[in-house]
Amino acid sequence: MRTLLFGAWVVFYVAFLLASRKMWTRKYVRSPLARALFVNMVTETEMPGYETQEWYRCCPDMLGEALQPLFIQSHMDTDTKAFLKRSVEKSGWLFTQLYHSFFSTIFSPVVSRTSINGFLGRGSMFVFSKDQFQHLLKISPDWQGDRLLDLGAGDGGVTDVMSAHFREVYATEVSPPMKWHLQRKNYMLLGIDEWQRTGFQYDLISCLNLLDRCDEPMELLRDIKNALVPNSGRLILAAVVPFQPYIEIGGRWERPKHHIKIKGKTWEEQVTNLSSEVFQKAGFEVEAVTRLPYLCEGDMYNDYYVLDDAVFVLKPQE
Repeated sequence: MRTLLFGAWVVFYVAFLLASRKMWTRKYVRSPLARALFVNMVTETEMPGYETQEWYRCCPDMLGEALQPLFIQSHMDTDTKAFLKRSVEKSGWLFTQLYHSFFSTIFSPVVSRTSINGFLGRGSMFVFSKDQFQHLLKISPDWQGDRLLDLGAGDGGVTDVMSAHFREVYATEVSPPMKWHLQRKNYMLLGIDEWQRTGFQYDLISCLNLLDRCDEPMELLRDIKNALVPNSGRLILAAVVPFQPYIEIGGRWERPKHHIKIKGKTWEEQVTNLSSEVFQKAGFEVEAVTRLPYLCEGDMYNDYYVLDDAVFVLKPQE
């Protein structure tokens, strides 16, 4: 009897997902041929459209005077289009998406979303392309540094973009499944309380969309400053704007112990406030800033997800 009830529940769950997905409407056609045609249309027509242009839009005149000459205008490029195309294709894998949705429903009350994605091998993130990374840091394609540290590296997808420029690549991550992905890529894992006490310093530390997901963000920034190579060391930091700090504990979201309050309603106002009220107080000055989409692979309901990122290159104040 229990087996029959469980089977009926699974059938009902799958039927509900299929109905809610609207899978037979224009955008969500699931036949391989139709899907391939749609992917090509997305790449060729929709990507240069108004929506994606908005991902990069900034009014430099609305930034603070000190930031205006430091703003770098970014655009949709080949690597970003490739990530979006892969996301659209993967969202069309019907039975894979059903399995993912079923697994997430069962385990989300007790397991973090990050760990669920790690188990399933899904939810990869995209912050910047190789060209955008090089442009922000003002480095050539063949530039080489000694040490990179990627804090909260996830599955290492964004680490891969930066790693070619460094002889040694270190990473931190709290999710066990994500640690497995990083170890498979041969990145050197450090504990979250270990990286600032290794006895050596880093040429670049990346802190990508982590500042609003940690308990003590100002202490984190001060630790980063002390861990950078003097004079030449840099921090590349991405923050979702509007800035809304929360930390994930198991399947719950809670306010951090010390949370940064950012003033301003527009992207430009919040970026200016971050620069003057947070980074300067932590001992950093902005060297470059741009606006980029923070992209994540999609699921049964969306081909991909996007948030507005401000990406800064910061250098320690003397």
